[in-house]
Amino acid sequence: MHGDPLISARHRAFIAPRLVGSLVALSAFPAYIALRGAPSALEVVVFGWLIVPILIAYYLSRTGRYESAHTMSSLALAGLVTTVAVKTGGIGSFAAIWLVVVPLEAALSASRRVVTIASLVALGAAGLLVAAGTLDLLPTPLAGDQRTGALAALGIISAALYATGLALGAESLTRTSNWLLGAEEDRYRLLACNMTDVITRHGLNGAVLFVSPAAERLFGARARELHGHGLFDRVHISDRPAYLSALSDAASNGETRSVEFRVRRDAETPGEPARFIWIEMRCRPLDAVVTGAGHEQHEVVAVMREVTERKEQERALDNARTEAERANSAKSRFLATMSHELRTPLNAIIGFSDMLVNETALNLTAERRREYAQLINDSGNHLLAVVNDLLDMSKLETGEFEIHPEPFALAPVIASCRDLLALKAAELDVTLATVIDPAVGEIVADKRALKQILLNLLSNAVKFTDRGGRITVRAVADGGRLVLSVEDTGIGICEEDLKRCGNPFFQSRDSYDRPHAGTGLGLSIVKGLIGLHGGDMTMRSRVGTGTTVTVRLPLDCEAGRGGAAARSAQAAETSTVRRLPVQGQTNDTNETNEATVAVKKRA
Repeated sequence: MHGDPLISARHRAFIAPRLVGSLVALSAFPAYIALRGAPSALEVVVFGWLIVPILIAYYLSRTGRYESAHTMSSLALAGLVTTVAVKTGGIGSFAAIWLVVVPLEAALSASRRVVTIASLVALGAAGLLVAAGTLDLLPTPLAGDQRTGALAALGIISAALYATGLALGAESLTRTSNWLLGAEEDRYRLLACNMTDVITRHGLNGAVLFVSPAAERLFGARARELHGHGLFDRVHISDRPAYLSALSDAASNGETRSVEFRVRRDAETPGEPARFIWIEMRCRPLDAVVTGAGHEQHEVVAVMREVTERKEQERALDNARTEAERANSAKSRFLATMSHELRTPLNAIIGFSDMLVNETALNLTAERRREYAQLINDSGNHLLAVVNDLLDMSKLETGEFEIHPEPFALAPVIASCRDLLALKAAELDVTLATVIDPAVGEIVADKRALKQILLNLLSNAVKFTDRGGRITVRAVADGGRLVLSVEDTGIGICEEDLKRCGNPFFQSRDSYDRPHAGTGLGLSIVKGLIGLHGGDMTMRSRVGTGTTVTVRLPLDCEAGRGGAAARSAQAAETSTVRRLPVQGQTNDTNETNEATVAVKKRA
């Protein structure tokens, strides 16, 4: 209580005039006796009453009960005035006018209760004097004009001193109140102008009634532009229900709410587009207002701050969590795929080699031994193909895979790849056809890499095309680029799988008992090799109709990519891209056939 400057000022305004007035009057008492002689009983009562304000001031300083001290002061003053008036003529006494001072003094308490009590006491004292005079109950007034005049002079002097003390106290109290009010306003103005959070006040309908200056920095707009529904118009349209709901709950239900929403921030530089930022708003109700329908509504005060950085961090964490889950899923898929791809040929190698070791017991013929040896060789080649694919994929991921562009004719390369898969296609009753634009002559690219691209795409097409189907390889020149497409009439790929095709180890209709073997690395390697040439690949497919893979490469890979330095940079970039989830990627591919192995061995 004593730490409040306003309360301390009120106490000083109460205590100072009473102490000063009483002490001055008491100090004048000896001089009064010297001039007037022995005092009368009434004079003794008056001077004795001067001790009462000192006692009341002491009571306030000890207890701090401001209203009680004012009430006691009003009762003491009214009692003294009534006593003097009774002795000096009743309601017509010079002292009766002092009853007006009683409620005026109580007004300094700033308490309706104290003013009411003081007014009732003053009116009661006046009524008592009137009634006593009417009923002739008053004692005979003091004899002698001189004594009455001296008493009147004493009353006027003491009243003047008392009024002076009250005036000084009131002036000090007013000055302190004004200073405190100004200091408080300056303090809040300083906080409002320098704090980064925005403070707003909203009416019953949610309209902005006040907004702090910090809004200009936060929203890039003047504060007056946010008044009314100016702030609401800036809220992102999809976040407006949450914004209004928070204000409504605070206004109607008196709840404290917190909500996050996006707000449009104007650009600082003219010509730049505005952008949306994330805002956190905490709103709480103010004093209730009773509407015409009898319901309580509240005005709302809200504090807003920007949380865009936090939201971006949350989004980054979510993306990292998703990427970690994807990587974990890829690891599990890789282990499952590798265990299947390695275990099957290893079982064949071990089983048939055991038979050859124990051929005496089994009495194997030479033809059967050759058959077993061929199966062991095929299984070993399959394992070599899997390992080679893993190595190629690893080099592409790390950017260590190098290509060596050279000029060569495209048609013989396409024919060679077709011939390598012709036997397998014939076994499956699949027709292989090529359509080559005569305008396509020589190209500059890595011949080995282009063969691997074609063999992987053709191997996939043969593998996933049913009997009686058809596969067509087309090559046309489109400006300075080669457009190479492999179209089949196979089983096709569903739209959901089409988006994931090309991711490492992903296989369409992936399962442990899948009907088509493979590691799921083929298209990933194809995409990496195409990227090293500065080209791109697209794919479209429909379940039950077939799949078309289109590859676009520069006719002159070396010139288009700017030499070996550019190739190294592109390789690093391709590696980075390959680590990210790829959208719209193509069919799973499995390129572990014997023809691919033969091409790698010859290269």
